Amino acid sequence: MTANASDLPAHVSPSVWRNTAAWTKAADIAVVLMAISLPWSTSLVAIFAVAWLVFLIPTVKWQGFLESMKRPACATPLLLFALAVAGTLWATDISWSDRLRGINPVAKLLAIPVLIYHFERSGRGLWVFVAFLASCSLLMVVSWLTFADPRLVFDHAKIPGVPVKNYISQSQEFAFCAFGAAGAAVMGLRERRLALAALLFFLVILFIANMVFVVSSRTVLVCIPVLLAVFAAKHFGKFGALASLAVAALVAAVAWNASPHLRDRINNVALEYKAYKEQNQASSTGMRLEFWRKSIKFVEGAPLIGNGTGATKTLFERDAIGRTGVSSEIIGNPHNQTLNVAVQWGVLGCIVLYAMWLSHLALFGGAGLAAWIGLVAVVQNVVSSLFNSHIFDFVEGWIYVLAVGIAGGMVSRIGSSGTIASRSSGTPIIANADRMPS
Repeated sequence: MTANASDLPAHVSPSVWRNTAAWTKAADIAVVLMAISLPWSTSLVAIFAVAWLVFLIPTVKWQGFLESMKRPACATPLLLFALAVAGTLWATDISWSDRLRGINPVAKLLAIPVLIYHFERSGRGLWVFVAFLASCSLLMVVSWLTFADPRLVFDHAKIPGVPVKNYISQSQEFAFCAFGAAGAAVMGLRERRLALAALLFFLVILFIANMVFVVSSRTVLVCIPVLLAVFAAKHFGKFGALASLAVAALVAAVAWNASPHLRDRINNVALEYKAYKEQNQASSTGMRLEFWRKSIKFVEGAPLIGNGTGATKTLFERDAIGRTGVSSEIIGNPHNQTLNVAVQWGVLGCIVLYAMWLSHLALFGGAGLAAWIGLVAVVQNVVSSLFNSHIFDFVEGWIYVLAVGIAGGMVSRIGSSGTIASRSSGTPIIANADRMPS
C-alpha cells in the first residue's frame, strides 16, 4: 500500500528533492572528501567533485545564483574559461584534440563561483580546511617516515620523503597548510585557546622542517619569504612585524647551516644556469629559461589574442626541429602562468588573468580566518606562478580553486548576513563561520 503525500506526518517532506538542508550537508561532505583526497589522488577528487555538483543542484536558487555570478571574484574565472573556449576558434593550424585538451586545465576555474555561492550559504567551510590540514598532516607524517627509512617507500618510482605525486605539489600543499595554520594559531592565542594554538604551531614547525630537511621545490623556497612578510604585516603591528621577520631571518640562517638539502637546492641554480649558457645542457633552471625565451618569441608573433587554445605544445614542436640539447625540449607548459596564458590568448588573456587575481586579493582584504586562508592561497599562487603554471596544474590549481571558492563564500557570508553588529560595549561580533573551531 502506497501512502499519499497528504498521509505523511507534517514534519516529513513529501519530496526528498525539496530537503534543501540534507542536500546542502551532502554537498558539504563531498567537498570535504575532495579536500581529504587532494593530497593523495586525482581520480577521487574528480569523483567527489561530480558528487558535489549533483548534491548541490537541488539547493540552487537560480535567480540568486545568476546574480552572484556578476561579482568580480565570480565573473573573472568565468571570463577566463570563456576566453579559452573562444580561443579554439583562432587556433586554426592546431588539431582539435589539442584545442580541446587546452580547455581542460582552465575548466576547474568554473568551480570558484559555484563554491563561493555554495559556502556563502552553507556555514561549513571550516570543515573543508580542517579536513585538508588533517590529510596533509598525515601525508607529512608518512613523508618523514619514508625519509627516515626508505624501505617504507611503497612505490619505488618515488623518492624517500615524497610518498605520492611529486615534490612540487607536496611542497605547495605543506606551505599552504603551514601559513594557514600559523594564522589560525595567532587567532587562537588571541582567543585564549592555548591548547589549539600550541597544536597548530607544532604542525607549522613540522611542515616547515619537512620542507627544509626532507624535500622541497625551489618555487616554494621563493614563496615562503613572501608569505612570511604577508603574515607578519597582517597579524602584527609595525614593531611586531619587524621582530617576527628578524626571528625568521635567524631561523633561516640556522636552517641554511643545518640542512645540506636546502643549500644544494639553492646552490644548484647557479651551476645549472652556467651549464645552460655554456653547454646548452638540459636542467631545471636551463629548461625554464629556454621555455621562457621561446614563449616570449611565440607571444611576439601573436601579441593581442595569442596563438589560440592548445597551441603551446605545437609551437614548441615546430621550434625544436633540427635543434639539440635544451633547445630540442618540447613542452606544453612554459612553466610561467603569465606566459602560458599569453602564448594562447595574448595580452587579452593576461588582462583577464590579472583581473582575476586582483579581484580575489580584494575579496580577502579583511580580518578573520577565512580572509587569511584565502589571502594565503592567492599570494602563494601569484608568486609560484612566476616559475610554474600552477592555476593550470592539477593539485596546485585545485588548492587555489577550493581555497578561494570556500574562503570567498565564508567572507561573503559574513558580509551579507550583517554579522558585524555593535554590542552595548561596541565590540564587533564575529560570525561563527569565521571563528576558530571548538
